[in-house]
Order: sequence, then C-alpha cells, then structure tokens
Amino acid sequence: MKTITGLLLLISSLSLSACAQTQNDFVVFRELGMDVPPANIAVSQEGRVFMSTHQAYGAENKVVELLPNGEVRKYPDAKFNPELTGVLGTIVDKHDILWMLNTNWDFPLGRVIGWDINKNELHKVFYITRPIFKDAYILNDMAVDRTNDMMYITDTSAGETSALLVLDLNTGDVRRVLEGSVSTVAEDKQMVVEVKVLHMQGVEARVGVNPITIDVNDEWVYYAPMTSEVIYRVKTSDLIDASLSSVELDARVEKYADKPMGDGITIDAAGNLYVSDLTNNAIGVINTEREYSILHKDDKVLSWVEGFANAGANRMLATANKLHQSAAFNNEEMKSSEFYIVEFESMAEATLGR
Repeated sequence: MKTITGLLLLISSLSLSACAQTQNDFVVFRELGMDVPPANIAVSQEGRVFMSTHQAYGAENKVVELLPNGEVRKYPDAKFNPELTGVLGTIVDKHDILWMLNTNWDFPLGRVIGWDINKNELHKVFYITRPIFKDAYILNDMAVDRTNDMMYITDTSAGETSALLVLDLNTGDVRRVLEGSVSTVAEDKQMVVEVKVLHMQGVEARVGVNPITIDVNDEWVYYAPMTSEVIYRVKTSDLIDASLSSVELDARVEKYADKPMGDGITIDAAGNLYVSDLTNNAIGVINTEREYSILHKDDKVLSWVEGFANAGANRMLATANKLHQSAAFNNEEMKSSEFYIVEFESMAEATLGR
C-alpha cells in the first residue's frame, strides 16, 4: 500500500484528481449522486474526462464532462440534434474524437456518434438499424482501432443473438459477426452480487457479450459475455476480413483466460487486463501469464464496477454504480444513492484510447 505521502504526490501530479480523496489502495476521484449515475468513462489526450450516465437510472443528461473544479456539465454543450436518448459506451480516441454509443432499450435505432472535442462539433454519425441489430439489443461497449480505422462494438442482444458489430469508420459499413458464438452468448451460470443471485425481470440474469477492449498495437480484441467466467480474444485482422465465413471466424477466436463475472475491462501497454469483479465488489487483473488476482476490493465504493478508462502514465479510472440495485435488476426504483469514480495505479503504462 502506498504511503499517504506517496498518494499526495501522485494526486498533486495529476490534474484529473483535483477533487480526489484517499480510499484503501485506490483514490476516490469523484463521488456522484442520482442526477449523474455513472456508466462508462473516457479521458482525452489533455486529460479531459467525459462520462455517460447509465440509462437504467434515467438521468436527464446522457453524457457529461467532469470539470477539474468538481463541477459537471452537459456534453456536448453545443447544439446537437436530435438529442441523445441513452449512451453507454464512450471512448476518446487518439485524434480526440469522443465516440458515443447512442442506444435506447425501447427504440429501434442506434447511433454511433463521433464528436470532435477540440472543435466542439460533430465529426461523424453512423446509424445502426435492423437487420444489423436484433431484439432487445443494446449497443453496449466498444473498442476503437485507429490503425485500421475500425470500431468493434458489443451488441448485447436477447437469448442466443448477442454478437460483435464491426464498423468501418471511413465508409460506415457495418457487419454483424460471431452471433451465437460461445464467446458472445451468456453462460448458463448464476451471477452472484453481494451474496444474492442476480435477477432480471423476475428470472435469473444471463447477460451476453458486454466488456471489450483492444491492445495498444491494435492487434488483438479482448471481449466476453458479462455472464461468463472466460475472456476471449480474436485478431483484428480476422475481424475485418469479410471473406471469412462465420464458422471460419469463430474458429479463430481464442479462449484467453478465466475471469470473474464482470461488466468492464481495459488493458495496459504490457498486456495486463483489468476487469470488473461483480461478485467480490472488486477490481481485478489478469496478468500476462493469464492468471487472475484481485487488485482492489471495497464493499461500499466498488459496488458494481462498470467501466474503465486509461488516463495515461500509470493511471486508470473506473466507475462504480450499484447497478444491481437499479430497477433494471431489482424491480424497485432506487430513490437515492452514492456512486463513485475511482482512480488507481496500473501495472504498466495506461495507454490512452481505452
């Protein structure tokens, strides 16, 4: 554990942490309320921090920027029509484009929106409709591959139809791949959160492909169903090869490592994978030997870790939003709660864009 002096030096060197306070082996970067329940988080090259609010809580502002002085402002703050309906995945790529997955659980249209945060204007928008997505779809999370100008999106659909979407950022062409694969469909196992079996709409929860990330060389994409104890990987060269049949592509997917049930992942420059551990209220790591261990555990602060963002140097941010207590899982409206963004030290450089 770092000494208090060491933590203070870390905080003083990091403009991101103007409002931070210490908590065990990590730092509480920001404490949030029901008006801004955190979903996913993104950090720009200059250290600006953006966050989507989780639509399970119905917050008014779907994306916000967290300012260094502790204030929160709606983002984009320029005129943008039509308004965002619900955003989960957020990433700022190396060109300072904030990518947002605009999805809505009850509306048959998805958008991938790229916003230039330096010019404060729309960069690109791609529309995703049927038959690309299926019933009960959620454009959930994404990995941006600027080497090939591609984006890989997890579509958490119903039953056996979860899949990855492969989006060409130059042409807008989008393909649905690995639908029904063991690597995208939920395992038939119970999800246990805070000693209770997780339920959705009265039945035991089984959630398909959700967390996804890409290595710093844009060579491997790592992903997994949320209800799964395995993380998989596949080469970007195979994902973008449209000549491969679904069977051929599936055969090139590799079972990478065991993992806990979790909602988010990211990766550092050395290839260590950081994962959400829902059962243990923890943040864990899968090292380059493919072995899992818990890095940080806290029953109050790390309750349902959702999303990660690499913040440069050896700094990472993660959101925790108690999603199992929301109406989406609990069938009761949460009246009030405290949510957290935490900051912790990575084992190697936390390359931006993840």
